[in-house]
Order: sequence, then structure tokens, then C-alpha cells
Amino acid sequence: MIAAAGIVVIVIIMALLIHGCEVSQTNTSLKNYNADVDSLITASDNNGAAMFKDLESGVLKSGLQGKLNITARNARAQLGRAESLSAPSAMSGAQTALVQVMQLREQGISQIAKHIQASAQKRTSRDGVYDISVGTSLLFGSDVFYKSFVTPDIARALNAAGIPIGGATGAQINTGQIVNDLGWLQSTFIEEKIGARLSTTAANANNTAPGLHGHALNYVSVGTTQLSTTGTNTIPASPAPTFTLNVTNGGDYNEYDVGCQVSVGNLSDTGTATITETFKGQTTNCSVTLPSPPTPGTYTVTARVLKVPRESNLANNVLTYTIDFN
Repeated sequence: MIAAAGIVVIVIIMALLIHGCEVSQTNTSLKNYNADVDSLITASDNNGAAMFKDLESGVLKSGLQGKLNITARNARAQLGRAESLSAPSAMSGAQTALVQVMQLREQGISQIAKHIQASAQKRTSRDGVYDISVGTSLLFGSDVFYKSFVTPDIARALNAAGIPIGGATGAQINTGQIVNDLGWLQSTFIEEKIGARLSTTAANANNTAPGLHGHALNYVSVGTTQLSTTGTNTIPASPAPTFTLNVTNGGDYNEYDVGCQVSVGNLSDTGTATITETFKGQTTNCSVTLPSPPTPGTYTVTARVLKVPRESNLANNVLTYTIDFN
């Protein structure tokens, strides 16, 4: 009887040990999954923050499209990472919702990257801004979905397992979000933040007018010096130089909100300006100042009068110069 009792005690102890190991493994699995979600959401939120920062640099900023394409690739990779997570059974609902969250984020960022160029063109800017607002709405939807389904499911699973949440030693549930300013859901806010090139009412009226539209860039000056397209031009790098573009409206109509641009090759220096109205057959000047003094050196500088609606000949809109900034 003593031996039998000893065997029973051993069996009970072994059962308790096995159960304890199973509980420990389950708790470790729950904690690890929560940590994986935390890491993924942090990376996704940071990816979104970088995108919004790039957008605020303006749609005419050199390299913006490339940066947004990288952000979109990051979002696709993060979606793949979410799909590959191994979730314990208690977290199955959270995992399903998490994949949907990351799908919304990938779709939203890809939508923004796809339509950013449209917002930089007067004839398509309104549609472009609207399409960007669709993208930001998808991102905001991902935040709502994450906080409505993912985090509550994770919290319930942790609580059911007796795992403390929060504090110095408890499990930390990521409560971040990718859209931190709800202004990004409004077209007027987006227009201002990204510097969308919106057409005026008068310019829109010209969009369907038949006949000849457009401008010719005749020459460019810095101060009293007219730049040469055949040799190297030497001008001071500091203060940031102002280029004067001499522009002729060669079309049949007055044109409105005519964009001018000067960019320095191999540098992220692009200056822009707008002529409120040009008159058919007449010549005017457009002054463009670089945003900062360029790094001294010799560069290819491109001056451009931007396309207006229905302009078909762009060959005479651009002049290129070799400039030594000293």
C-alpha cells in the first residue's frame, strides 16, 4: 500500500510538472507572438511616418516618387511578414485581423505612391489629391481595425493565461498608429501639406479650349548676366542665387498659374515659382530662387517652364546650362 501510494504521488507530481511545462510553453508562445506584433507594428508605423515626412517635402521635391516607391515596397514586405507569423490558437483571431490591418496599410501606401505624380500636374492635381486621400483613409482604417480587433484579442488571450499586462514587468501591447494627424483625411489639408499644383478656375476654363497653348523659355539670367548654353557659367554659390527665366506665351490664350522650375543636377536643390498670368504673344520674367546655397562645384542646371493644359510642344520649354558655383 505504501508503494502504491508512492506511485500515485509520483504520477501526480509528473502530471503537475507536465502541465506546468505546457502552461509555460503556452505562455511563452503568447508572449512571443505579442512581441512579434509589437515589432511589426512599430516598423509599419515608422514606415508611415517616413512617408508623411516625404510628402511634406512637396510634390516637386526631387526624388519623391522614388522614396514613396521604397515605402510601398516596405509595406509589402511587412504584409508578408504578418502573413508568416506563427500565432498560438488563442491568438488566431488577432492574427487574422492583423493580416487585414497590414493589407490595408499596403494598399493605402501603394495608392499614395501611385497617384503622387498626378497631384504635381495642374490638369490632374484635384484627382491626384482625391486619390491620395483615399490612400490615407485606408491607412486610418487600418488604425481603427488594429485597435478594435487586434489589441483587444491579444489582451484577452494574455489575461486568460494570467499574464500581466503593462507596468514595468508586464507584457506591453503596442497601441501605436500610422496616421497621427487626422488632417491627412481631408483634401484641403493634403493640398497644403504636399504643395499640390492646383489649377485656378480660369486655368480650368482653358483646359478644353481649342487652339495653341504653351510657352517658350527664351533665356535665363542671374543678376545682370545672361547665361550661356555653350560654355561654363561662373556665379556665386552664396547667397542662394536667383534665376530669372524669360518666358514668351506663344499660344492663343492667356495662361494662368504657370510654373517655373530650376534644378541643380546631383544635388537636391530645386527652386520653383509661379507666374499668376501670362498674356498671349507677350514676354514676361519668372524669378526662381534656389532653396539654399548650392555646394560649390560645377553642375548641370536645368531651367524649365512647366507644361500648361493642352500644351503639346514642350521642346522649347527647357534650357540646360553648365554652372560653376564658387
